[in-house]
Amino acid sequence: TDTSRSMIRAATLTWILLLAGTLLAWALGLSAQRGHGIGNMAKSGVILTAFLKVWLVGFQFMELRSAPRVLRFAFDAWVLCICIALIVIMTG
Repeated sequence: TDTSRSMIRAATLTWILLLAGTLLAWALGLSAQRGHGIGNMAKSGVILTAFLKVWLVGFQFMELRSAPRVLRFAFDAWVLCICIALIVIMTG
């Protein structure tokens, strides 16, 4: 059916985005490890990438896209607050 095909397409796209995020974080970590002078920027990028992946998993695979608005807002706020807090702690 069309619904199951669109769900498979969405899951596949999410998986590709998760893979791309992993490769981006790996590349940022590798460049920072080699001493290209982007230490804090690389740390922030890795943390940001990780939390974008957390959000994608929550939205797609934990089905928060169809959850009540309050639950989606709480999850979005949690992801944003913890991500910002970790970036401040790690780069401060």
